[in-house]
Amino acid sequence: MQKDKSRLARLTAITTQLQSKHIVTAKEIAERHGVSIRTVYRDIRTLEDSGVPIVTEEGKGYSVLEGYRIPPVMFSQEEANALITAEQIIKQNKDQSLAEHYESVVTKIRSVLQYSQKEKADLLTNRIQVRNNRENEKTSAYLIQLQSAVSDYQVVTIDYLSLENVRSEREIEPFALYTTQENWVLIAFCKLRNDFRAFRLDCIQNLAVLEEHFEPHKLTLHEYLEQCRKKYITTPDIPLA
Repeated sequence: MQKDKSRLARLTAITTQLQSKHIVTAKEIAERHGVSIRTVYRDIRTLEDSGVPIVTEEGKGYSVLEGYRIPPVMFSQEEANALITAEQIIKQNKDQSLAEHYESVVTKIRSVLQYSQKEKADLLTNRIQVRNNRENEKTSAYLIQLQSAVSDYQVVTIDYLSLENVRSEREIEPFALYTTQENWVLIAFCKLRNDFRAFRLDCIQNLAVLEEHFEPHKLTLHEYLEQCRKKYITTPDIPLA
């Protein structure tokens, strides 16, 4: 799965690279993406099979047929407004990684807006104020890492300080995330307790994502929460309510 994602990202990047110059050699592509010349040849054939009009100049390299471009992303004014509004809301989120990555996303999105939209976006940015977390307090910085661990089924180790001020080291299998009262909570299978537990991200003192992968749990988030509701219990780490 991860290899497929990496190749898709590389194919997209190669298409952009081919559009950036008149001629791009196989060696340039290989060096930029850290792959072999043979892999470049396979990637070029894949792009051609998918409809990208690549021109091969023997002894020189590759180019894209004149006039071909990846269609630009276009936004309506209402969509642009929604993005700017979301940016202001997320800036006040207590997880630093979410705020930083979303700011990076919005910067890229702003680059493809029309000039008139950019002016309106700048105006709207200065006319919106989110009054939650007005001191812009950041209590965690692991949300984005944990999202990747959830989707990639990677084992994580955490140094955890519970609300009762009890410190422990856990090896966990991240399952799901939810937010409540402006803080993020991770649901994970804890190998120490041999059961699912909920961990507040603001209680995680340190975190490491391991190379080890785990088998997906045959349980949905809805099913897990429903089980917790029926049991009316709390975990040793955090109340579920």
